[in-house]
Formats: sequence, structure tokens, C-alpha cells
Amino acid sequence: MSTDRHTLLQTCDVWLQPERFKDYGPNGLQVEGRATVRHLVSGVTASLALIDAAIEARADAILVHHGLFWRGQDGRVTGWMKQRLQRLLAHDINLLAYHLPLDAHPQWGNNAQLGRVLGWQADAWFGEQNLGCLASTDWASADALGKHVAQCLGRAVTVVPGDGRPVRRVAWCTGGAQGYFEAAIAAGADAFITGEISEPQAHYARELGVAFVAAGHHATERYGAPALAAQVAAQLGLTHQFIDIDNPA
Repeated sequence: MSTDRHTLLQTCDVWLQPERFKDYGPNGLQVEGRATVRHLVSGVTASLALIDAAIEARADAILVHHGLFWRGQDGRVTGWMKQRLQRLLAHDINLLAYHLPLDAHPQWGNNAQLGRVLGWQADAWFGEQNLGCLASTDWASADALGKHVAQCLGRAVTVVPGDGRPVRRVAWCTGGAQGYFEAAIAAGADAFITGEISEPQAHYARELGVAFVAAGHHATERYGAPALAAQVAAQLGLTHQFIDIDNPA
């Protein structure tokens, strides 16, 4: 079975409602390819490795979280940008990218899917554009929580344990959301999980007593795109394949 490019884009837009978000780049169709879509590939980032793997998989469209174009970047098509665009255009592949809308979707988004993997369902939201999630939990310590996160994600994590309190309320926001830490504290979290840690967060954790867990940008954001793409493919009668390009970040 197949669908057309417009229907694929419209389906994603209806589900994700990108017009609701103030984002760092364009959401939706970033590179136009062939009109007919049969095979959809999903991935985290529109890297050259993902594009080449999608070509090998005979994809008609690629759906990612991190697209090619970002606010403030150099607009010249040279170097790595030329290589990626050249491959997509030469093979007539559509590229769809959704950033904050994919983080925020209550079922198929990165935050909802990370919660599913870790065993939680959000019962409250916080932070800019309500992207951060909160849930009740019961961990004796931040170290115990960190071991759980590491086991679920299959990678080492960084834990700044705060004051050693039990974790009754956990907050999370995938990717580079370390700037949400103070909002998570204000929302009543005992621990905050995101992808990255910057210099200030360790001090905040020690001084304010709330634990901080950095579990990897890619590692926390590898669940939303395939979850959404699987649902879209099922609705439209497409085949779907998730291609995970390893990234230690």
C-alpha cells in the first residue's frame, strides 16, 4: 500500500500540531522528495549515516526529531549540509522533522515514551511550553534511581545525588533540557532526569538538595520518532523501519 506525500505530512501535522510551538527550526517537510510514499524510515537525527541507511532500505520518506535546519545556522549549502542534501535529492527522499512537537506529544512523544520505558506516566507538566513531565515514584535514593535509568536505557548515566532524600516525585524532559532543572525544583521534584548536564546543574543539585540525572541526549530521545512513525505507518498502510544510528552523546 502507499500514500501521497501531502497525506503523510498532513497526518503528522494533525497529530503533532506544530503551530502550537515556538521552536528552534522549521517543523514538518524539510526536504521534498517523491510524491508517492510506501516505506517510511524513522530515526533520531538526519545525519549522513541515517540518510545512507535509509537509501539502502529503499525509503521514500524519513521522519526524524533533529532535522537539517536550525535558527541562526549558516545558510550556505556546503560541506556536511551539501552531502546530506545531495543524497536526499539524488534519491528523491522526503525528509520530515519535528522537534518540540515530537517532544511534547502525550502518547508518542519523546517525553511520554521515555516515561513508558522508565515505568512512569506523567500526571503533571512544567516548564516552558509545558514540555517537562512529573510523576509519583518511590526510590530510596537518587543512586537507586540512577541505576534504574541506566539499566532501562542500556548506558551509563551521571548522577548528582542532591541531599540524599528519597525520590517521591520525579521530573524529566528529554535531550538538552538541563535548563529546566530550576523549574523542576519549583514544581516539587526530588530528582530531575534529562539528557545533558552543564556546569551550573551540579551546584544547584548540591545546594538545593534535588538530584540531577544526565542520561544522554540521544539515549533519552530515541523513542519518540519510531513510536510516532509506527502509528502513522499503520494508519496510512505504509511499511516502517526504525534505524538507530549510535551516538554516545
